[in-house]
Amino acid sequence: MKPPWPRRPRFATVDEERLHRKQRLAAAFRVFAKLGYDDGIAGHLTARDPEFPDRFWVNPFGVPFAHLRVSDLQLVDHTGEIIEGSRPVNEAAFAIHAAVHAARPDVVGACHAHSIHGKAFSALGIPLDPITQDACAFYQHHGVFADYTGLVFDPEEGKRIAAALGGGKGVILRNHGLLTVGTTVDSAAWWFIAMERAAEVQLRAMAAGLPVRIRPEEAATTFSQSGTEWFGWMSFQPVYEVIVREQPDLLT
Repeated sequence: MKPPWPRRPRFATVDEERLHRKQRLAAAFRVFAKLGYDDGIAGHLTARDPEFPDRFWVNPFGVPFAHLRVSDLQLVDHTGEIIEGSRPVNEAAFAIHAAVHAARPDVVGACHAHSIHGKAFSALGIPLDPITQDACAFYQHHGVFADYTGLVFDPEEGKRIAAALGGGKGVILRNHGLLTVGTTVDSAAWWFIAMERAAEVQLRAMAAGLPVRIRPEEAATTFSQSGTEWFGWMSFQPVYEVIVREQPDLLT
């Protein structure tokens, strides 16, 4: 008899689910720091609260990704009011994430960071091409926000970013970086890692010559296999196990 495939956990109480989301979020910050996605005070990751859909957990302003713990996370509502926490919150985090969470009720996790290859690729103002199996996870499932007006402090710009994201799992913010979302914190974090790697691969391939695109029918088939939310969630599980074993203090 074959063993069952892993499944996303179910929770007996809302408090259990809240803790689970916060633990995954804190782990994602540590993973992003380990991968070099942190960049001074830039970048923010959020998790929708399971009890109050108009509130999300976010990193406090100025706390290094590499130091982030569950107890550091702050709860903010869609008006920008800090419900739990004593530190300021990045204004851009509110402007972008409030709009994304409001526009996409299915989204639990959202990730934005100024990763090197994401920034470099965003300067091209183009979408990712299906040139590798891994890139097909984003095939016809990501957008490009083809505008840049400075730091995102205006909630109206956050709404335009959410519109560019549409129903996809990620959006390339021109001259800025990457933003990914997921129905779990786990998948949102994995899609960011995967999108950053896809951007790096495409940049390298374009520098070497003319990349060969996977044909549309094969790209669509591959998306149906590796672009699902289960695949994104599952892909983050080994990453989570490694970071928790290496840095167990993140759970405090």
